[in-house]
Amino acid sequence: MVGERLRVTSHLALPVAELEWRFTGSGGPGGQHANTSNTRVELVFDVAGSPSLGPRQRARLLERLGPTVRVVASDERSQARNRALALERLADRLAAALRPVTPRRPTRPTKGSKERRLATKRRQSERKRQRQIGPDDSA
Repeated sequence: MVGERLRVTSHLALPVAELEWRFTGSGGPGGQHANTSNTRVELVFDVAGSPSLGPRQRARLLERLGPTVRVVASDERSQARNRALALERLADRLAAALRPVTPRRPTRPTKGSKERRLATKRRQSERKRQRQIGPDDSA
């Protein structure tokens, strides 16, 4: 986070004012501290209504993540550390969704792999042929 902006990629930095924060008590074991302090952080980003996103970025995020992105952090006992974790997780999630998917290039099987496959088929065929009971093998 630099100057109240969350750096997602080299081309995208979101103003922190666009993020919606919620704080609740963490679940699980703990003592008086865990029961009284709101350390669980929930961070929500509205993809559909964000003015910071370009049209292609918005379209890709809507397609991959939906109209809102929600991240929760309750790993640490400190709210400040959970805030940092939530920001980091949101940035990672958005960056992963913005990354273009490279299409798979179809490849041909190698000559060696074809030969191995056929040799295995021949061995299996021979094995099954030897299991058959012939006319002279009657008991």
